[in-house]
Amino acid sequence: MISAIWLGMILVSIVVAAATGRLDAVNRAVFEGAKAGVSICIGLVGILAFWLGMMRIAERAGILRALARLLAPLVRRLFPDVPRDHPAMGYILSNMTANLLGLGNAATPMGIKAMEELQKLNPDPKTATPAMCTLLALNTASLTVVPTTVIALRAQMGSANPVDIVGTTLVATAIGTATAIVLDRWFRRRGK
Repeated sequence: MISAIWLGMILVSIVVAAATGRLDAVNRAVFEGAKAGVSICIGLVGILAFWLGMMRIAERAGILRALARLLAPLVRRLFPDVPRDHPAMGYILSNMTANLLGLGNAATPMGIKAMEELQKLNPDPKTATPAMCTLLALNTASLTVVPTTVIALRAQMGSANPVDIVGTTLVATAIGTATAIVLDRWFRRRGK
């Protein structure tokens, strides 16, 4: 569907440019956009490599384990149906920790593994369990404390202070996560 929308927008812009005699502007915009895309990707590779390296150092220093231990009581309350020592719990904690640090690319494989483990606990494989819905709601709410990707994009685009976004992100993630948890609990109670 998104591809169809993009194709429609491109075709409309080309038709309008042709009708107004500005095809050269479209041509110029295509090449400038492609150049900017490559530039942003290369910049992101460097900054993401830096943050992934920092994550690796934090992992080896035991910071991630400590953060996961800190989150464990909260996660057990959010996922009461999941046994305490089930592998799904470890993947959920890893997913949440990576998301908190703004490493969505690192969080995604953990989220998928968590869903696979939660599916093993599912008595009806065709219907999502409440724990699966909670995990999806939390991931959709974008639980983030350090928005590394956004910081990287802002730095790449020449922002004077790329970390200015952190305060806004904290407010947005607090509101989004609280809303997701409240709605998740409300739907759980309504479903019983």
